[in-house]
Amino acid sequence: MENEINQLVEKLQLQPHPEGGFFRETYRSDLYIPAPWEKDNASSRRSLCTAILFLITSGNFSAFHRIRSYECWHFYSGQPLLVHQLSPEGSYSCIRLGIRVQEGQVFQHVVPAGYWFASEVETESGFALVGCTVAPGFDFADFELAERNNLLQMYPEQGGLIERLTRI
Repeated sequence: MENEINQLVEKLQLQPHPEGGFFRETYRSDLYIPAPWEKDNASSRRSLCTAILFLITSGNFSAFHRIRSYECWHFYSGQPLLVHQLSPEGSYSCIRLGIRVQEGQVFQHVVPAGYWFASEVETESGFALVGCTVAPGFDFADFELAERNNLLQMYPEQGGLIERLTRI
């Protein structure tokens, strides 16, 4: 399995991602829109859309974070991927990305803007190769990595999950 993962990282030219896993941006629109959440959005632009390939391996995780845009996840290959979501209102949901729709897995899922979310491979060994399309386009200025203690105060009932899927 490790050989297959290394081959994917090499062939797809993936780099380590700050929240965990490996990624490569594959598309960034050359069309721009004003950032809708900025007060002075005439001077703050975002690409209309961006897309990445994202590889996450068992024993690793994409740490809880949030962005200001909508993010559509697309499943491509490997083991099912769990996408854990915490809504601004306090609810928790878990989406299983994968190919077995008869088992409740989905090929695509949109994480709403402003939700805290983290992901991990469902099985103890393997990987998940997914794509993420963000609109308005991704910008690290709109990215916030969760701080464990702050998230625990906001969602105390999800303590075990937050402890496991945060880094700071």
